[in-house]
Amino acid sequence: MNWISNYVRPRINSIFSRREVPENLWSKCDSCGTMLFHRELKENLNVCTSCGHHMGISPRARFKSLFDGGIFTQVEVPEPVADPLHFRDQKKYPDRMREARRKTAEHEAMLVAEGEIGRTHIVAAAQDFSFMGGSMGMYVGNAIIAAAERAVMKKCPLILFSAAGGARMQEGILSLMQMPRTTVAVQMLKEAGLPYIVVLTHPTTGGVTASYAMLGDVQIAEPNALICFAGPRVIEQTIREQLPEGFQRAEYLLDHGMLDRVTPRPKMREELITITRMLLGLPPAVMGDLPPPASMVDELPETPEAGAEKTASEAAPGEAPQESPEKK
Repeated sequence: MNWISNYVRPRINSIFSRREVPENLWSKCDSCGTMLFHRELKENLNVCTSCGHHMGISPRARFKSLFDGGIFTQVEVPEPVADPLHFRDQKKYPDRMREARRKTAEHEAMLVAEGEIGRTHIVAAAQDFSFMGGSMGMYVGNAIIAAAERAVMKKCPLILFSAAGGARMQEGILSLMQMPRTTVAVQMLKEAGLPYIVVLTHPTTGGVTASYAMLGDVQIAEPNALICFAGPRVIEQTIREQLPEGFQRAEYLLDHGMLDRVTPRPKMREELITITRMLLGLPPAVMGDLPPPASMVDELPETPEAGAEKTASEAAPGEAPQESPEKK
């Protein structure tokens, strides 16, 4: 046995051999096909630096980029009946829920939080399209009602980020009932004289568009977001006509008076600060004096540790939102 062949040569080969690159270091743009480094993509809020295409972003990552310092307090949402219809197609409904929770590391399709943007207190709600298509079920209805009630109690604006494929078929008529429920929740805000701002992201369709997503005092959309009730393919098959280019996209709706703004995601925080302060009758914010959001390069864990974040219902009146350990 030769120590050179048995030890030295394998050692040299291990040092100079080609190392495998982890698959999650690069992402491919769905629009232009450019390969994007993961840190650069996160820093730009999942917006392609080559063509400006807006990719999906989780509610927690969105809130981290929205709130001052990335600090927010999660608002507790009442838990509905787990499987009211005992629905089953190819899988049981509880099995689909477990799979979605494992995939997204979130409890449901909507996250509600409160905090400050530009030193202005707000309540925010965001849908997660990766959780069963962001479908509107009883939990989503409860989340919007909880967000509206919290905003009325705190006398602050509600900002909602919509992203949904419509109602959740596994809950049947109970899902459709969330349309009038959420409409009543929005009316609570209007009666209290509080701003309700909606940011429509790709895609916002179905019963969500037919209810709370189109009832905002100010309607903002991200570029090229699909916003509709029935999709363009269904309409083309129904009327048997070719639809205009860009039909039902954010820019098309802006040109036809259904939106107030189309704002890129990296500029959304600044836009929301300006609009929120204007609707509250506050003086314009001095942007150079505002606290920055958290850096998107530092990846936020998908779910906080148990007990790390105090929910809004547990916080004492007037108590500032507590910073979770990962944000310190």
